[in-house]
Amino acid sequence: MVSPELVRQAAARLHGRVIHTPLTYSPSFSRMTGAEVFLKLENLQKTGSFKVRGAANAILAQSAEIGPGGVVTASAGNHAQGVALAAREAGIPATIVMPRDASLSKQEATRGYGATLLLQGETLAESLLIAGEMAEEKDLFFIHPYDDPHVIAGQGTVGLEVLEDCPNPDIIFVPVGGGGLAAGLAVAVRDQRPDLRIVGVQAAACPSACEACRAGARVSIDPGHSIADGITVRQVGAATFPTIRDLVDEIVLVTEDQIAAAIVLLLERKKILAEGAGAVTLAALLSGAVRAPAGSRVVLVVSGGNLDPLILDRVLRRQFLAMGRIMRFSVCLPDEPGALVALLSLLRDIRANILAIDHVRHGPGIPLFSSRVDIEMETRGHEHIAAIRADLAGAGYAIRVR
Repeated sequence: MVSPELVRQAAARLHGRVIHTPLTYSPSFSRMTGAEVFLKLENLQKTGSFKVRGAANAILAQSAEIGPGGVVTASAGNHAQGVALAAREAGIPATIVMPRDASLSKQEATRGYGATLLLQGETLAESLLIAGEMAEEKDLFFIHPYDDPHVIAGQGTVGLEVLEDCPNPDIIFVPVGGGGLAAGLAVAVRDQRPDLRIVGVQAAACPSACEACRAGARVSIDPGHSIADGITVRQVGAATFPTIRDLVDEIVLVTEDQIAAAIVLLLERKKILAEGAGAVTLAALLSGAVRAPAGSRVVLVVSGGNLDPLILDRVLRRQFLAMGRIMRFSVCLPDEPGALVALLSLLRDIRANILAIDHVRHGPGIPLFSSRVDIEMETRGHEHIAAIRADLAGAGYAIRVR
């Protein structure tokens, strides 16, 4: 098990090499929950994630053991970038194995830090096996993304910074994937605050650590697709599990809709871009999965901000539809001059802002002398949508909301 002393050594080693990220108070989330909510913004860390802490500490602590071939690792994204940057700053080569379907933006970022990138393996587990074989065959130094004591200790420095900036928190929410961050943070904060409550958070699509704690032993699961790809890990680490089992009070699960809602809230209320894995802590607090007592001091670790722009676009559109910020509908109009102008004039009068419009004259279900209009509009919420539907119905339009 990683010791508090190993975390303190990591903090000394990393001083000036990584960013002491902000711990910021959120009035909005505090009002929503009745607690005093603080955000530990690791999305503002170098490479956009806490992962660089563990990667840099592992390289610096073991530099004498690293040969001329450099280091090798496997990662779906954030650890890859952390190792690539830490290796570049240490002046050694880095080879990164990523699953074939890894985010394109994370691939490009990893290459941008100077690493050699290999897309091999269908899953992270397969990529890890390939990286381990390369380490033996080519005499490279293997850095595991979470099952390494120096990596765990490096991630634990997040906990030391939390206690430095907020000496008396009552609850810390931390994301859990392979468990490096949760285990390291738990070791660091329990040493100083043994009474503090630590809540681990996983995506319901991949509850590997949660199931391991229930079973009392590590289990391997078949994960579903998740926005929180950074914590979609089939099996919690062998080195991290005992620490999580002994020092983390509980692990809770959040749904994809809850994660998506948290991403949008962080962006709207705090202007913070968080990836899915970074937003799960807010999702857990707001979902009521854990009740924070009124007035308690709550810290949410926002572990990263490397969200693919295409995924962000999907999340925003989905959530805006759910929130009533976007309305989509179809309506059949007489195929005659002025019919479309009349509809658009009505929408103008009820102050609906049209985002997209498609005028279809031929297709299944469209009467011979009619056309179908598909419209997407920006709206002000569900009450506005109800008013729009009533006005359209009052004007004789039979719409189909999509």
